[in-house]
Amino acid sequence: MASETSGYRERNSTADRALIILGMFTEDRLQISANDVAEALGSARSTAYRYLQTLVGASFLEEAPNGGFRLGVAVLELARLARRGYGLTTIAQPVMRELADEVGETVLLTRLVDDTAVCIERCEGAKQLVRLSYERGSRLPINAGASALTLLAWLPEKEIRSILGRHELQRFTDRTLTDVDRLVDRLERIRTTGYGLTVAEVDPDAMGIAAPIFDESGSVAAALSIVAIRRRVPEDRTDVLVTAVRAAAQTLSTRLAVVSS
Repeated sequence: MASETSGYRERNSTADRALIILGMFTEDRLQISANDVAEALGSARSTAYRYLQTLVGASFLEEAPNGGFRLGVAVLELARLARRGYGLTTIAQPVMRELADEVGETVLLTRLVDDTAVCIERCEGAKQLVRLSYERGSRLPINAGASALTLLAWLPEKEIRSILGRHELQRFTDRTLTDVDRLVDRLERIRTTGYGLTVAEVDPDAMGIAAPIFDESGSVAAALSIVAIRRRVPEDRTDVLVTAVRAAAQTLSTRLAVVSS
């Protein structure tokens, strides 16, 4: 037990030191030296240099042409992703609010994160009496539900099969698909129609309708979906919900492209 605790503390200390180094950069300090780091860490220069080289190896830092170290491309990529994530939720909130009020149902915004669909925003209709348990940050099954299937549908088939192959596909109801070939066929139909529609695939009492939100490159950045109690959605209302969610997703795609350009 003592050795495990010691190992954890060492790893935590290493992470702390890496964060201290990255935190040394400011508007007025775009480069740092091994001596600067040694002073900040209270360590020998050789120790500071070892930490710097680790960060260089991970592309968080790079050696500057005139000596010293500057921020690397990994930091730029993280900043780009952070801006995109923040921009997406900010742009989406008013559109989601309008859609939720229009249809009177729960509206979700989901993204593909580490091979899983994650709910990053939700909005409920003002008159909704029944609450559905989809919370921000919750992970949704990758093989069932309109959101997850819509996020997968526009990926290359090889990537789809790779993602599905890395998961133990669960069966939640008798309508849940767990066969990869059948799922691939299902995703092709979703891509053809432009939206995903699922009934009782995760929750026997729920249905979902999702549409893709495209970024400026034409890739699917997120999925916008309506989740409803199926008994409250007569067949003749389904088309209304499909039209509404697709229109809202198109609005978000247009606005996202403008922000990202």
